[in-house]
Amino acid sequence: MPNALFRIFRGADGAGELKDYTADVTEGMVVLDVVHQIQADQANDLAVRWNCKAGKCGSCSAEINGKPRLMCMTRCNELDLTKPVTVEPMRAFPLVRDLVTDVSWNFRVKKKIQKFTPRPPDAPDGTWRMQQADIDRVQEFRKCIECFLCQDVCHVLRDHQKHETFVGPRFLTYVAALEMHPLDTADRTEELKEADGIGYCNITKCCSTVCPESIAITDNAIIPLKERVADQYYDPLKALVRLVRNKSSKPVA
Repeated sequence: MPNALFRIFRGADGAGELKDYTADVTEGMVVLDVVHQIQADQANDLAVRWNCKAGKCGSCSAEINGKPRLMCMTRCNELDLTKPVTVEPMRAFPLVRDLVTDVSWNFRVKKKIQKFTPRPPDAPDGTWRMQQADIDRVQEFRKCIECFLCQDVCHVLRDHQKHETFVGPRFLTYVAALEMHPLDTADRTEELKEADGIGYCNITKCCSTVCPESIAITDNAIIPLKERVADQYYDPLKALVRLVRNKSSKPVA
């Protein structure tokens, strides 16, 4: 492969610009390799977060040519190296420096979600009995590596900055893993509607598109949760039942 031009964001405190670097791209390299090469040879102070370089830690999330991706899983031979390749930090979170963003908001959100609440054991030995099909349904959600690419691409967070009222696709998936677990007894429907802001999601499926673990976030997690909220709060028959119950519970004057 020939030398390629990489335009990498450099800056801090919410300000910065793209700077050009020429990289010697060889066969088998990924974007993270290029960033490390530039860091070693041309920009020793370039800040970048990474860990496993195997697509399992979720640390090296960035925007490559405008698309949220893992740098370690984006092969250079997949890119058009005849044109400049842009590498920028995620836009849905505050910039720390260069390619590093502050994703701590995500961990604060996770702590607020109602925890796993299992029913009592149903066997003499203190264990539970479950159907394999029920286990398989939630297993997909456990593949999440918390790269937060789905959070970054979500327009509610990325463009509208609704961090205070919307938990984002990553944590709607987390709630789905709890709600659909065969042992969980908690009801998070009101939490989904109010604190989690599930109504903001308009199911564009952009989160599913960028997921490196190919989790069907929209189809298998968000839409079923939206259906639960709709059944609980917007079903006209259930609304009528609630109205009748409320009236019958009032004391007669």
